[in-house]
Amino acid sequence: MIVELQEYIEPVVDVCINTFREFVGIEVTPRHPHFLDTEDDVDWDISVIIGLSGAVKGAVIISMKTELATKITGLLTGDTHTEIDADVVDAIGEINNIISGNIKPKVPNGDKIVISIPTIVKGKEYSITWPGKQTRVLCIPHKVFDNDVFHLMVAIEVENT
Repeated sequence: MIVELQEYIEPVVDVCINTFREFVGIEVTPRHPHFLDTEDDVDWDISVIIGLSGAVKGAVIISMKTELATKITGLLTGDTHTEIDADVVDAIGEINNIISGNIKPKVPNGDKIVISIPTIVKGKEYSITWPGKQTRVLCIPHKVFDNDVFHLMVAIEVENT
């Protein structure tokens, strides 16, 4: 059964904004959400996927280009990064880990949600394939800095109880 996404999406967006504000020290602004067409090509260089299981099944994903990922990592580490290295993977992974962990107390049945360790996909020309035609993936672009954008994606299904 697919749930009312609003019960889950608003808390995820709020936690995302707060995580970037408090952990990274920057403001992000959500843009117009849309359902992702799983057939569309994407041009991200890194995606961090955290699976959700238990009462709620699905995933929370953050995807972005190299330039933004290295800029964010530089803010966190104080070092300059020019490519997706181990520090960048750790930093972007930790951001999504914080977001995914902090949504649990804010959504229905959150105490029954188990989050996975982050899975990182990096490189050019990859796609994320979602199981089944029924999975709806909501993509919420977030503007950061002057012209950078990252994408927060959420796919959620609730266990029949």
